[in-house]
Amino acid sequence: MLPQMGKFLILVGLVFVGLGLLLTLMSHFSFFKFGRLPGDIYIKRDNFTFYFPLTTSILLSVLLTLIFSLLSRK
Repeated sequence: MLPQMGKFLILVGLVFVGLGLLLTLMSHFSFFKFGRLPGDIYIKRDNFTFYFPLTTSILLSVLLTLIFSLLSRK
């Protein structure tokens, strides 16, 4: 049981490192800014700002669903 948990934690750590590198590299490209995609809702008034990353949330949901479905296959 413990060796399986250890392998799982290593895999989770590698996924986090990969996501961190991906987000770091993606911030350097001006054509794809996470959180500023078309479809994200941004309303700014005099003393009020509302931001809802709708497209970003959908994209992350699809991406995480694909990753977890690939990892859960045996």
